[in-house]
Amino acid sequence: MLRRNKISEGRVLSDMKEKQQRYEALVHAFHADIYRYAYWLVKDKSIAEDIVQETFLRAWRSLDSLKEQQAAKSWLITIVRRENARRFERKQLDTVDIDDVSVIDDTAHSESSTEQRDLHRLLGGLSEEYREPLVLQLLFGFSGEEIADQLSLNKNTVMTRLFRARNQLRDAMQRQENQRGRQNG
Repeated sequence: MLRRNKISEGRVLSDMKEKQQRYEALVHAFHADIYRYAYWLVKDKSIAEDIVQETFLRAWRSLDSLKEQQAAKSWLITIVRRENARRFERKQLDTVDIDDVSVIDDTAHSESSTEQRDLHRLLGGLSEEYREPLVLQLLFGFSGEEIADQLSLNKNTVMTRLFRARNQLRDAMQRQENQRGRQNG
């Protein structure tokens, strides 16, 4: 009886060590990408860090359900998206007294940050059905097929949405440049 317990205990410890190694490899390989995606979603460092932490906690709990290592990045991105959605489910909006709010003038930014802000604004102006595939392609370098798997869509649908998203973004940038030209001209 004692020998059987030692064998079972050894197997359990070995399984736990293997799971810990798989988890550490997962975190090491994808933490930066997952944080970048979370930050893109929420535009706030501390919230993005919280979402990433929750994502990897859920990944640890469900690590045994990850059968294909090639799907790890898509799996983690799905968890990030769900964690972000959960954030809104449990969010309680704070009320603020308008007299206690101070207004900050942040117009003294550099030109590059202005361009980045404009690009973010233009990306934000795209409908989600176009924005999400484009971000997955630009930030993570996913192929059309990987994006289709990630979003549970047909590959042709994803490719069409990517094409339309790029065209809408290009048109919006041209309109913005034309307006600046008229204002400065």
